[in-house]
Amino acid sequence: MTDYAVLEKSLNDTLQLTRRPVAVAFRDTPPAGVDQFHGTQPSGCSYWAIAAAGRTFYTVPSDHYNCPIGSYTHNIPLPAGREIELTNMLGLMNELGYIRMEDVPSVPRLERTPSITIYAPLGDTPVVPDVVVITGSPAGLMLLHEAAGRTGRPALPMLGRPTCMAIPAALSHGLASSLGCVGNRVYTAIPDDEFYTVARGSDLEQLMHELATVTAANVALAEYHRERRSALAS
Repeated sequence: MTDYAVLEKSLNDTLQLTRRPVAVAFRDTPPAGVDQFHGTQPSGCSYWAIAAAGRTFYTVPSDHYNCPIGSYTHNIPLPAGREIELTNMLGLMNELGYIRMEDVPSVPRLERTPSITIYAPLGDTPVVPDVVVITGSPAGLMLLHEAAGRTGRPALPMLGRPTCMAIPAALSHGLASSLGCVGNRVYTAIPDDEFYTVARGSDLEQLMHELATVTAANVALAEYHRERRSALAS
């Protein structure tokens, strides 16, 4: 059985993370002992920040209605009377030049609507995660990209907006990173010098194995390059 607490500690120690990795799982029914989220949030990615701060909980589709874009990427239909919110949001983004309407169909989406979405710090996850959201520095997350290349499933090219599409993208391809869109950065308060890598849960152990090799190689290569710089720079 996978020890997710050990995996979280390894990720934290190796990548020098400032936020806990977040396990996200999609289920038909809630797991025993996990409370439903009570309250409202402006975005789906707001739940990432809450889980990274230490809470374990689950949401239902209606908890995501305030986020038309996140509902779209997570295949959550808005209820009657609120469908116009997605149209209005996309229209505003198009008017501002933020998106082009022809780009919308290419945005990755979950294949089906999740009945229950469970969020937890990775080390506390009550179920096997479908994906793990990792927030880190470019130097740290670069190591994950290099480790993914060693698994034979290299990461997708860097994604932009919307950040939440990194979850369905990772489910399909194994590893996806997002630079973090403006909405996500406002709602989660992620630092300007960090971004996200999302790993498919079923790949996490193999990814961590390769991460150890990549990290050791980078330490050796850093010393090699420092010596070259000292010898060759004038």
